[in-house]
Amino acid sequence: MPEPTLVDLATHLPTPVTVGAMFGKPTLKDPAGKAFACLFNGDLACRLVRDTDPYTTALSLPGAHLFDPSARDRPMKDWVVIPATHSSRWPEFATAALNARRE
Repeated sequence: MPEPTLVDLATHLPTPVTVGAMFGKPTLKDPAGKAFACLFNGDLACRLVRDTDPYTTALSLPGAHLFDPSARDRPMKDWVVIPATHSSRWPEFATAALNARRE
């Protein structure tokens, strides 16, 4: 099964969101315009917030890691990259990231 696009992901979210750009990559933004998920090198990066269940669950997936868009060993500590091999779970983590943005 092909990996979902951001438009596909947006249709599965409980709140209307927009598709924009962050770091020059396709990004999902909440109604306030804040980025909460983006495609990066074929994987999905989500702002899941440290010390939450979704964050811990995402990081436990094989191949998952903290998001470091600069590739200079400066990861964004609240963001987790979920590999395309787990794309069936992307809606779950995108929803968690959207909800984390609203808290």
